[in-house]
Amino acid sequence: MPQTLVTREDVEAARVALEGVVRRTPVEPSRVLARSAGGPVSLKCENLQRTGSFKIRGAYRRIQRLTDDERARGVVAASAGNHAQGVALAAGLLGTHATVFMPAGAPLPKLAATRGYGADVELVDTFDATLTAAQEFAARTGAVLIHPFDHPDIVAGQGTVALEILEQVPDVATVVVCTGGGGLVAGIAAALAGTGVSVVGAQAEALAAWPPSLEAGAPVTVTGATIADGIAVPRPGELTFAQVSAQVDEVVTVSEEALSRAVLQCLERGKLLVEPAGAAAVAALAEYPGRWRAPVVAVLSGGNVDPLMLDEIVRRGMAAAGRYAHLRVRLPDRPGYLADLLARVGRLGGNVVDVEHRRLEVSADLGPLALGSVEVALTLEARGNDHRAAMVDALREAGYAVAEGTVEPGTPGTQGE
Repeated sequence: MPQTLVTREDVEAARVALEGVVRRTPVEPSRVLARSAGGPVSLKCENLQRTGSFKIRGAYRRIQRLTDDERARGVVAASAGNHAQGVALAAGLLGTHATVFMPAGAPLPKLAATRGYGADVELVDTFDATLTAAQEFAARTGAVLIHPFDHPDIVAGQGTVALEILEQVPDVATVVVCTGGGGLVAGIAAALAGTGVSVVGAQAEALAAWPPSLEAGAPVTVTGATIADGIAVPRPGELTFAQVSAQVDEVVTVSEEALSRAVLQCLERGKLLVEPAGAAAVAALAEYPGRWRAPVVAVLSGGNVDPLMLDEIVRRGMAAAGRYAHLRVRLPDRPGYLADLLARVGRLGGNVVDVEHRRLEVSADLGPLALGSVEVALTLEARGNDHRAAMVDALREAGYAVAEGTVEPGTPGTQGE
């Protein structure tokens, strides 16, 4: 059955309803991204929105449009965190009760925030099980299901981001935005339809349902795991697919390393705390330099990240940017040789983070370990890939046998919405 697309008028009506509820989030220029984009780049900071993401926009519009009888029955949602917080806050503002089903592995700050906004939280084993549980709860209790992305009111509410962008950056040529289920990118596309502004979606390539879906002409289910839990959605919605396929110019994918570098860049250069999903647009601009017309606006969709996960992401980003070097070096197993190696590394500008002697488990690429020798594993801080490579070259020129390894970043998450 053909889907009725959300229109610019729907988005404008949603904006009226959201006045006094959502924040008009700022846009901040990014000189770093402008250099790679070939023109001005601004960051639309929805990470500074109420509840820490854009989700309050669609959740409030959806619940606000319910009848008094529907609101009296309560609402229910399934979410890994951001939609949960948006629904919880919107329900409280509109005088209804929210129940939210979340995966047991959801970040603790998102669980605490959702409960703090007044919702009842029910934990289930996996994200995939949350929607089924929410649907069963709705059928059993009469509560209204607030879908995270696949509803016209949700899409219209999310699209209000684009109306603000048009006012804040009147000459914008391209808007780049993360996409999981597609509610945000669909809403932005609806708001910008007919304006001549290009809309580009950015998705984590480790769990990317949009490219095969667009190629197939219908939503396709994929599997995978990504650190970008906010967009880890295995299948687009029916409405969002129709809207995106009709109005979005392009959907690109970005690597896990690019997502990590983008989070690190937002922290270091923009002084902005952004979750991996929220940094997908920044990652796309870095991975596809000069691809889109400027001025460009990259939407930072959210900033809700577990501090423990943030530490892992930053380490991953530093490794991907060449700021960490993991080396294995062969030395005579005699006093003074390790001190000489570490002193040389210091003179080369490297900062030693970790040192480990290895006599049994050694790297195969350096060959068998000779009698009277030891292999030393070094983790170093470097100033970037060029500096890391220069240190390795200098050590080899000094006569050291050196092999490069990788700094293991940990296991990515699997939730999404």
